[in-house]
Amino acid sequence: MDKNRFPRDKVCGDAISGKSLRVLRDLDLEWKLRLEPQLEAHGVLFSAPNGKIARIPFTPPQAKRQSMGYVCRRVVFDNVLFSAAKEAATECLEEFVVDALVKDGATVRGVLGHRAGEKTPRTFHAHAVLGADGFDSIVARQMGLYEHDSKHWVVATRGYYRGITEMTDYIEIHFVDAVTPGYFWIFPLENGWANVGIGMLHSELKQRRINLRQAHIAATQVEPFRTRFAHAELAGGISGWNLPLGSKRRQIHGEGFMLLGDAAGLIDPFSGEGIGNAMVSGEIAAKVLARACAQNNWSAASLAEYADLLWGEIGNELQTSYLLQRLGQVKPLLNFIVGKAAKSFEVANWISSMMANETPRAELASPLTYLRLLFA
Repeated sequence: MDKNRFPRDKVCGDAISGKSLRVLRDLDLEWKLRLEPQLEAHGVLFSAPNGKIARIPFTPPQAKRQSMGYVCRRVVFDNVLFSAAKEAATECLEEFVVDALVKDGATVRGVLGHRAGEKTPRTFHAHAVLGADGFDSIVARQMGLYEHDSKHWVVATRGYYRGITEMTDYIEIHFVDAVTPGYFWIFPLENGWANVGIGMLHSELKQRRINLRQAHIAATQVEPFRTRFAHAELAGGISGWNLPLGSKRRQIHGEGFMLLGDAAGLIDPFSGEGIGNAMVSGEIAAKVLARACAQNNWSAASLAEYADLLWGEIGNELQTSYLLQRLGQVKPLLNFIVGKAAKSFEVANWISSMMANETPRAELASPLTYLRLLFA
């Protein structure tokens, strides 16, 4: 069930990583995505506050196969996923608002909600409820698990622009003074469009009383971006949203329920990317739930396997990304990191693997490995 009717927009950076593609391919959905408006991304460009640039291809030289990603508007991408889910579901309710959980003590037994525009409530009972309901998850709230920790929470903006010059098939992440500590991105889309946005820690926004929309505009007006945006057209205005980071491990399951994606707080602390980890959480939740159904056991102890498997899959990467994020708050270190990536194949390959890998690579996700590479 979903409170919207698809296709619907979701404010996002729109980058679809290699991790997402692995799940898409497992579901045999990549070919459907390729039929829709999208752009293949083949690398990432980083720029440091001192202007140093590192261009890092997703496919390293002499690689056995090509690595790539997509940039696809969420109104398109989510509809591909939702259409497939709709075909597989016994029943699919759109424009259905969940008002509350049905509980028996501390155990979730279902949901209570209503159709948009209707006052008559409906109750659905279930052995397990999966909350994939975003950063403001009603499932998390009703189970007392919602936590807005400003040190582990990013607020971001997004705008769609057409006519930015010097665009390539590389996604761009820029660390500029107007958004420090934070980042400014330019992600190429189809037909000359681009997804442009900024992201900053909520704790910094509060402390410095920053207006994020003004900071977004300011980032486009400093060189070299002022020249690139000189004749660009902004369509639909600038939108904002919240990103709960995976830099801390949250409780994401309990008696008869699991939290997925943004509801579980799985956003990458460094890149701000959340689609890949959300899809991995869905994949793992489905496998755990299948076993729970076979064993007729939906207890917190049974569903704890979901949290353990998920953290085992992405935990190292999230912690390393958190280290990168913290280092990125210090300009000299950020200049050093980007400069090192521009000159060192090993560092560039490590960052490329973090940004576009199809399966987690534990040996590259280790903070100790990262430090060894940087300071070798």
